[in-house]
Amino acid sequence: MTRFVDRGAITAAYVGIGMAVTVAISFLLIIPIEPIVWLLALPSGLLIGYYANQRSDRRAGPWARILVNGLFAGVVTGLTAAILLLAVKALFFYADNGYRDAGLGGSVSCTAGADCVYQRYVDLGRGSDLRAAGVTDASTFTGFYWAQQFSAAGLIVVLTAAGGLIGAGLYGTFRPKPAGGGVAVTRP
Repeated sequence: MTRFVDRGAITAAYVGIGMAVTVAISFLLIIPIEPIVWLLALPSGLLIGYYANQRSDRRAGPWARILVNGLFAGVVTGLTAAILLLAVKALFFYADNGYRDAGLGGSVSCTAGADCVYQRYVDLGRGSDLRAAGVTDASTFTGFYWAQQFSAAGLIVVLTAAGGLIGAGLYGTFRPKPAGGGVAVTRP
């Protein structure tokens, strides 16, 4: 083998980056429903894992190469989605200044950043849940909050990578067979 992955898998990884950006912007900024990003992680990986091998025209060749192509494209896609999730969360976490519409009670009385986010959670009635988790102020809330966000980001990477492997497996199972009298030519 001359490369770690096929050129088609690298192209698929770029497509995966675009897919992750589209999903993240759509469901973290435009219509902020974060669980949809989690739900789309596995199908995104399936598509990109299959596409990595289709784009590489893997009609024959070792299964290991097919799986590595799918895993590579899936991991790149998942990492992109996770990085975007964390970037959006950081933006809203550190830029929160407590502003709230007058109809909702006016601005939250807080120090910009972690304190404002903590106060919002308490105002939403989550104070008892936070205290049960050992969160009593903005500094303990910060650690708790980011542990949750990194856990969600890790879940997205794992689901997308698993989807990439499954997609590659599906491609390997149902791929087009080599033309030319059954003689398989293996690509490096």
